Amino acid sequence: MWRHDKLEEDASPVRVTQTGLIRLSAPARVLSLDALRINSLQTGAYVSRFKGRGMEFDESRPYQPGDDPRSIDWRVTARSSDAYTKLFREERERPVFVVVDLRSSMHFATRGSFKSVCVSQAAAMLAWAAQQRGDRLGGLIFGDTTQRELKPRLGRQAALHFVHELVNHPDWQSQATASSDDGAASLQKAMAAVRRVTRPGSLIIVLSDFAGLTDAAQSYLAGVARHNEVLVVFSSDPLEHELPPAGRYRIVTDEASLEIDTHLKKVRQQYVSAFDDKQAALAKFCQRYSIHLLPLATNEDPVARLQQALGRRIN
Repeated sequence: MWRHDKLEEDASPVRVTQTGLIRLSAPARVLSLDALRINSLQTGAYVSRFKGRGMEFDESRPYQPGDDPRSIDWRVTARSSDAYTKLFREERERPVFVVVDLRSSMHFATRGSFKSVCVSQAAAMLAWAAQQRGDRLGGLIFGDTTQRELKPRLGRQAALHFVHELVNHPDWQSQATASSDDGAASLQKAMAAVRRVTRPGSLIIVLSDFAGLTDAAQSYLAGVARHNEVLVVFSSDPLEHELPPAGRYRIVTDEASLEIDTHLKKVRQQYVSAFDDKQAALAKFCQRYSIHLLPLATNEDPVARLQQALGRRIN
């Protein structure tokens, strides 16, 4: 298995570089986007297969014994005395649409690398895997200030364009602080855009911490999942799972600092419960709409995590 050591010499825990993301084309070769076999996931995860390449309607013909009743062409059947069934042809390539969250909440970590760095590395690997498979690659990269849509295209240039837009997105430089709605408006707008631009039969991959996931945003994502395969990569930091040992701690950002007191046991329990509830709600949502869920922590290596979850089995 390809090691991440080559990236460590110039890797930053707070930023990504174009060179670093291009190098991820090598470990991406072992990823399979055909079958999803996720190991060691948290509650609510499951194992299933991707639906494969998109299917396009070709023609209708008279119904024959053994045809799937769900494929009956009811419009043609209604105009005829006989039943007709729809025939589909497989598309040559399937659109793969990679959605990356670069909002304020993503530029954070207490261990490992920023959530934004982890999901960017994972997104680059998935983009290279799609390109190497011969799929059309598109995407949406959004933050607090800017949302950029990339139309699905074929070839290495599509992957290079995705990497370029990801590295040079304005929200890496933005000084915007987290808004009062936890970035909910930006996330909702992004999910609405995904619903608007994606075609049925696509593979949609959303990499985010899902802070401020509103009912409306869930509705958009559920709508996408009805006609597409969806993989959600849920980013989190160890501090979000559990507070550090009892004491006083200072959290510092570029704009401000915050002191937290973790002595009270009740506060610690409430904190853990709040994150557990969020995680359980996301898992339940994903399970309900047959969305694949892959957690990714800031102290994990995105390369190893994806290779573990999506790596091809070698017999």
